[in-house]
Amino acid sequence: MSAGIKTIVDINQTAANFKSSIVLQINHKMVDVKSILGLSITLLNSDTYKLEIHGPDETEAKSAMIEVFKKHHLAVEVN
Repeated sequence: MSAGIKTIVDINQTAANFKSSIVLQINHKMVDVKSILGLSITLLNSDTYKLEIHGPDETEAKSAMIEVFKKHHLAVEVN
């Protein structure tokens, strides 16, 4: 199931709350989740998601990102 615009905005706004780097990896492409344009193109064209999160608030960011993906019924793996 691909993501709609409300999902994309929700994921983007959640990521923007954190200082940590949050990068979505799909098919060997890396996209900054805080970039709504990059996120839009990526989420609309994939069914599987993998996030790389690193930074000073990464523990909180990981929990929040897992929850926002779950809220929108999207499976995500977080490292």
